[in-house]
Amino acid sequence: MTKVLWNSLLVSPAVLGAVLVGTAAAHAAAPLPSQEANPANSAIAEEAPFPELAEAIAQARDVTPSVAQTDNSNVLEKLNQYSQEGTGSNVIAQPVTSVSQLRDVQPTDWAFQALQSLVERYRCIAGYPDGTFRGNRALTRYEFAAGLNACLERINELIAAAIENIDIGDLTALERLVEEFSAELATLRGRVDALEVRVAELEANQFSTTTKLRGESIFALALSEGGNSLGGDTDSGVQFGTRTRLNFDTSFTGEDLLRTRLQVNNLDAFSGTNTFTPEGDLWFGVGPYDNGDTSVNLDTLLYARQIGAADVVFMANAGAADDFASTINPLDGDGGSGALSRFGTRAPIYNLVRGAGLGLSFDAGPAEVSLGYLAENAGEPTERNGLFDGPYGALAQVVFKPVEGLQLGLTYVNAYRTDMQTGSQFATPVESVDPPDGLTTISNAYGAQLGYVTGAFSLGGWVGFTNARILDEGLKGDLSIWNWAVTLGVQAGPPGSQAGLIVGMEPRVTEDDFGGALEDPSTSIHIEGFYEYQLTENIAITPGFIWLTAPDHNDLNDDVVIGTLRTTFRF
Repeated sequence: MTKVLWNSLLVSPAVLGAVLVGTAAAHAAAPLPSQEANPANSAIAEEAPFPELAEAIAQARDVTPSVAQTDNSNVLEKLNQYSQEGTGSNVIAQPVTSVSQLRDVQPTDWAFQALQSLVERYRCIAGYPDGTFRGNRALTRYEFAAGLNACLERINELIAAAIENIDIGDLTALERLVEEFSAELATLRGRVDALEVRVAELEANQFSTTTKLRGESIFALALSEGGNSLGGDTDSGVQFGTRTRLNFDTSFTGEDLLRTRLQVNNLDAFSGTNTFTPEGDLWFGVGPYDNGDTSVNLDTLLYARQIGAADVVFMANAGAADDFASTINPLDGDGGSGALSRFGTRAPIYNLVRGAGLGLSFDAGPAEVSLGYLAENAGEPTERNGLFDGPYGALAQVVFKPVEGLQLGLTYVNAYRTDMQTGSQFATPVESVDPPDGLTTISNAYGAQLGYVTGAFSLGGWVGFTNARILDEGLKGDLSIWNWAVTLGVQAGPPGSQAGLIVGMEPRVTEDDFGGALEDPSTSIHIEGFYEYQLTENIAITPGFIWLTAPDHNDLNDDVVIGTLRTTFRF
């Protein structure tokens, strides 16, 4: 090959600039539009190999500055601005293999031969999605540099393929172009080099190729004032604590999920210290009557994947109904967002289902069917425990979605030795009544739920009935337990912020087989309000309150108000 060719190879690829220069000159001579040239409208620019990496390259500048970046800051700023423009779907370049594909280029145009050379000899040009070239607009040096870089890479390919019919005149013109645009080309290549360094650094220090780490930490202040279920005062001090979760989400195929969640929760339940009833307990605190601590626990371990038409979830530890079924309530944020209380977060019927087991979900578009079975003490190989002989909950649910944003759910749960974890002491005989394991019950629970999200508003509600049969010797009989709620959410303030209101009746025993001995004498109304302010993308602050008009469904007890300030950090 000629000396010119070898020189051009030393500068980096070769060719085609002569015709581009001719085209650029023609732009300068032709009448120009009155507005300033917009780099986003350049078809040639779409050939640049890195516009979609502009943001990552910009970050790479801070990691390993190149010579071009330090000496040509103005050029880099212009190129960075240009490379981030024109990436929308409306200006995506279309490959052109024949100049006849450009419907606004005619054989009589003075630049027709030049374009024909670019397209048919080197295939180093692109058109707009509508099949036009738009050759009557101005071309900036930065656009030209990007187009020239693309053509250089194309010539590299030709040379690598040992194609020797490259025009020597083109190579000579290219040499002049490379000298003229050396600053712009050096900047482009410097950015690519910096990106390669950044990618290598990320690959060397990445946490895992299969696992993503996501975290959430709740800092909560809480205080209760008023009466308790024993007829006295709550005598509450100011509570401050945290619930912190780390989710390790692993995918082996890209279509499955292994979730391992570690959790620390040191927020004691008000039911065990002040109110002495599961009514009003906070969802992000520990369970009814429990005490928090600072130990790290395996809170969730599950594996989910699609098998046939079903989404299947295998739960090995601390599974819940929302792991495989929709809870429908728009204010269900699992404690980190949305409702504050256990009752306000989701219909109590779902709390009957928890532990280890299997969940299935079939989504048919206008309807979704969910089935699941979870055992609370599945890991204990002792009598009255284990997967099938201990506490369990089995759920079947159909959710109808007749229009966008609307969900109507019908739910049935059969449960043994578990209860709904909210409501009065009588309505939670497994959690509230001595001995420590509570009474032995078998429950059949029925629920109807509604959730509707439209624009800035969300509406929700449910009604539930549970028949809990006590099986203990000397105390056999049925309890009829009702609960209901309506919810309202309004998006207000910065994106992600919302105000919420929940009004309802927590589970209450309305009838029993014991001559009224286990009936709740009154009706307590649960009123909950909050405002979740999204301070930043990762931080939300939520002040709120929970007002119980007759704690434990007994109007002999003074009203109680639980106030809380929840701050949620996500990372």
